[in-house]
Amino acid sequence: MTKQKATLTFDPQRTLDLEINAGTAGHPAINIRPLGAQKLLSYDPGFINTAGCESAITFIDAQNSVLLHRGFPVEQLAEQSRFSEVCYILLYGNAPSQEEFDAFTHSLTYHSMIHQQMISMLNGFRRDSHPMALMCAMVGALAAFYHGEMDVDSSEHREQAAIMLLSKMPTVAAMCYKYSIEQPAVYPKNALSYTGNFLHMLFKIPAEKYDVNPVLERAINRILILHADHGQCPSTTTVRAAGSSGASPFACIAAGLASLWGPRHGGANEACMRMLEEIQTVDRIPDFIKRAKIQGDSFRLMGFGNSIYSNFDPRAAILRQTCHEVLSVLGMEDNLLQVAIELEHLAMNNDYFLENKLYPSADFYTALILKAMGLPPSMFPVITAVGRTIGWIAHWNEMHGLQQKPIRPRQVYTGETHRDFTSALRPEL
Repeated sequence: MTKQKATLTFDPQRTLDLEINAGTAGHPAINIRPLGAQKLLSYDPGFINTAGCESAITFIDAQNSVLLHRGFPVEQLAEQSRFSEVCYILLYGNAPSQEEFDAFTHSLTYHSMIHQQMISMLNGFRRDSHPMALMCAMVGALAAFYHGEMDVDSSEHREQAAIMLLSKMPTVAAMCYKYSIEQPAVYPKNALSYTGNFLHMLFKIPAEKYDVNPVLERAINRILILHADHGQCPSTTTVRAAGSSGASPFACIAAGLASLWGPRHGGANEACMRMLEEIQTVDRIPDFIKRAKIQGDSFRLMGFGNSIYSNFDPRAAILRQTCHEVLSVLGMEDNLLQVAIELEHLAMNNDYFLENKLYPSADFYTALILKAMGLPPSMFPVITAVGRTIGWIAHWNEMHGLQQKPIRPRQVYTGETHRDFTSALRPEL
């Protein structure tokens, strides 16, 4: 089949034919590599309209609020599957049989322990350290504990690394949380599900029995699924960039954690709760809505609207339902939860919100659910990171399977041109 081509015209005597590469869905991409031979670069700050890779993992249709993982609608996955099942789908490409799922979950369960020296290392940090800072350090340190022969070109080795990271990430996350609240770390419990075990490690204390609440387990399951992957976002691009150098998978995921931490990315749910803390009470909402409309005011309305989707975030509707399920079980006496529910009501009925398409986002509802569970805002991006780990691993694995070359964007240089240097310092004595 003949490929489509686009013709770039410089002047009547100079043209360049560029191939158009089409995927199975979404916009086609113009292959601009031939520009290099013309001594030209493309210019796209932030790579907003640049396809830096081919990927078969996640498809986002921003105009129609569609999110597919390996072709499966995220709504169906959140309603019908377990997070570990979604991990299998993202990693291997298809839904598992019962036998495949049992073998996969067995591997995740029996690799969830952390080396005891990791706890000793954790004790070197301040107790008031942000949990994401601890996560970056601890996950990066895993490379020191599992530094044996690792051939990133071997699919078997990559699979082993994927299992190790998926199994240990909830353990590390819970350990960092327990350390920050000055409680002893809780070891994994093999009889529990992936999400049930995560809740157990987060909330169990040695002096008391802990029973996993099925409503909270379902909520965490959905949160992890709905944050599992989101295409070529900043943190995934970071993981791919680090991985393209052949770096340790643990180092690559630590780099992804650092990128995710920011308030414009995975830290958005924490920023949302900080906003609610600033508002404090329901009666102050009108004043803050006025401030949000004033250009130049320092107040930002966090958790409403989405920079990706033109209309609504398809994940938000599921999390809205989940949020109200959790609140019906745990109650909402907390005044910040009352502020949040009132803001949600405004977003669904107020002209300002509707005209500007400021619908409550997945970050908004995630923040409410985790707040209701009793987790501090600093832990919100950590929970997001546990879910996003599978997305990072899937992209890292796919990239190496395609043998992608090191990622090396170019630049339009705007600095000084050649100039001679003469030191103005006194000669050394």
